[in-house]
Amino acid sequence: MNKNSKRREALLYHAKPTPGKIQVVPTKKYATQRDLSLAYSPGVAEPCLEIAKNVENVYKYTAKGNLVAVISNGTAVLGLGDIGPEASKPVMEGKALLFKIFAGIDVFDIEIGTKDVDAFIETVKNIAPTFGGINLEDIKAPESFEIERRLVEELNIPVMHDDQHGTAIISSAALLNALELANKKAESLKMVVSGAGSAALACADLYVLLGVKPENIYMFNSKGLLTKDNALLSKMQMKYAREGKSISLEEALVGADLFLGLSSGNLMTPKMLLGMAKNPIVFAMANPDPEIAYDLAMDTRKDIIMATGRSDHPNQVNNVLGFPYIFRGALDVRATKINEAMKMAAVRALAALAKESVPEQVNIAYGETKLVFGREYIIPKPFDPRLITTVAPAVAKAAMDSGVALNPIHDWNEYNEELLERLGSDNKMVRLLTNRAKTDPKRVVFAEADHLDVLKAAQIVLEEGIGFPILLGNKELILELKEELGFDAEVPIYDPKTPEEDKRRLHYAEIYWKARQRRGISLLDAQKWMRERNYFAAMMVNEGEADALVTGFSRSYPSVVKPIMQLIGKAPGISLIATTNMMMTNRGPMFLSDTAINPNPSSDDLAKIALMTAKTVKMFGMEPVIGMVSFSNFGSSSDASASKVREAVAYLHNYYPDLIVDGEIQADFALNPEMLKAKFPFSKLAGKKVNTLIFPNLESANITYKLLKELYSVDSIGPIMMGMGKPVHIFQLGASVEEMVNMAAVAVVDAQEKIKRVKNLEIKF
Repeated sequence: MNKNSKRREALLYHAKPTPGKIQVVPTKKYATQRDLSLAYSPGVAEPCLEIAKNVENVYKYTAKGNLVAVISNGTAVLGLGDIGPEASKPVMEGKALLFKIFAGIDVFDIEIGTKDVDAFIETVKNIAPTFGGINLEDIKAPESFEIERRLVEELNIPVMHDDQHGTAIISSAALLNALELANKKAESLKMVVSGAGSAALACADLYVLLGVKPENIYMFNSKGLLTKDNALLSKMQMKYAREGKSISLEEALVGADLFLGLSSGNLMTPKMLLGMAKNPIVFAMANPDPEIAYDLAMDTRKDIIMATGRSDHPNQVNNVLGFPYIFRGALDVRATKINEAMKMAAVRALAALAKESVPEQVNIAYGETKLVFGREYIIPKPFDPRLITTVAPAVAKAAMDSGVALNPIHDWNEYNEELLERLGSDNKMVRLLTNRAKTDPKRVVFAEADHLDVLKAAQIVLEEGIGFPILLGNKELILELKEELGFDAEVPIYDPKTPEEDKRRLHYAEIYWKARQRRGISLLDAQKWMRERNYFAAMMVNEGEADALVTGFSRSYPSVVKPIMQLIGKAPGISLIATTNMMMTNRGPMFLSDTAINPNPSSDDLAKIALMTAKTVKMFGMEPVIGMVSFSNFGSSSDASASKVREAVAYLHNYYPDLIVDGEIQADFALNPEMLKAKFPFSKLAGKKVNTLIFPNLESANITYKLLKELYSVDSIGPIMMGMGKPVHIFQLGASVEEMVNMAAVAVVDAQEKIKRVKNLEIKF
């Protein structure tokens, strides 16, 4: 994508369909006059009076306890500099979004129109009663130091400048583990820092608390080594200024144990790296280009332990590992501040988490066989679902132990459950899916690429590194649309109807005819059908000229399924094809089957659908908990529809006893674990959170998934084809660009899985 296209896409993202990235959503009923009289006058007077009696009641009756302000004056926005408060607002909204999706914290972004330190502080103090915490953001140094120091002292709610402390906390956790692997002690560490801004200074401060001696720190800014005779240094920088003459970065790195880069790209040369001590620790965190490129550093020294700020290399130091969970823990105990004990608790919790066994969900997301603590895994991954239940409780406990918690936690198990519930309201599975696809991209045929939205999806798939698109359709039209989109990357384009493809088309027709000549297909028929894109595309996959196929945007599902079934067919040992939809509900991902293929499955079919869906759920790194739904509960009806579900469950219990599945059961009981446990304590689902529903027929499954999608704007991935011999997936008619990108990611992951299964079979034989 060219620069203008990227710019246009970014602007459209923020402008449409509604300007901005956040909104306020009511949490109470408001349908009736009674509701409104409770929400406002006269009912609202009662909580007002209770808060007037005791100001602490504000946490009981308002949203203050889960509300953080992200505050900036726009003086140091990303790498854009001093662009003003209004121009900083998109960044602050983005930070608000991260707070919400990772920790369930609500945010108001506040942009303040002053550079005066006293005026800024006074403004924040005046609005502080609204909030449970303050996250300072993108404020230039040295003013940011004074602003944070005074607000921490003068307010009784948590205040943190994430630009300073976020990187410090995450990299400190990485440092603890790197020291262990390098067999080094913090006390004897020689440390060189490139960069002397707020993040570098906060890192140095926290590293000193870990044991690094200030006299062993060599800190550089853009002018060179910080020295005591430099009158331009701030008070914070002067702490790390050295006596005597200046030396170069290369000279300082001789014999150094740790290089911390928070400056600009490509400052460190291989010669500098070779001059460092044995088992050097290099944190090169300039973005997008580290101080030394990861591959270059790895080629230069085999004993290096390296971290960067980039997601495409091991050991990403990403602030999202810290700030959502630090504020989560602080808010949950109503901490009056975020102190050093709480920061250090976050450091040690992150470091310890990297040593624990990694959930399969995380291994799958990052395309790893098994992530294990070591040089390429010294810090948890941002998608690790355990972060909220590891870091937040550690921070909360530290707040309690250090005497700044006003609402201590007494039942830690209950608190852990509350934290887990907060994970269900976002689209983490979409991020996990696309991240996994990126680990091993595949060639994906887009059979309708002369439709603008399909081409947009293909462009995103390529640019995001999800896969390598192969475009089918009218070549002239595709080239015109590519130019319109700014899609200037070279990708294969084929039009099956043109003379250019005669040889390939006739070759495919010959293969197809030989496979189906005894099923009423003539060679002429085969040649005619190969002019159709779905037939042509399916043969590309069959012949290994593509790894996966996505289609169906412009044609009805049944018309697309027919050629796919004829050419691709079922996987070995599979007697039934089915589909499932993954719905992103507010209780977490839910899989619904079968939503598109089998109108009235038998009990045997239902059992097979359940098993295939279980395998698909596991492909996404989740443990399937399956409710086989009906209009009756455990034999309450003898109707044939309920009976076949009951028979399918009996079969699964008998032959797959380890599978968590039960029924027949009504949907409300399946989705309400407490109600189920109270009424049917014998069920295998009792007390568990069901994430998969198998429906008795296509009608009920399809209606349910479309109702969820339209009534509640629930995002859906699917229908995901199950049981196919090759990775082929079909869009819903008129699918959105986002839905098509997600389905392409599913196709890539499916291809990865099928290749893995073939390799496993080869190993066995």
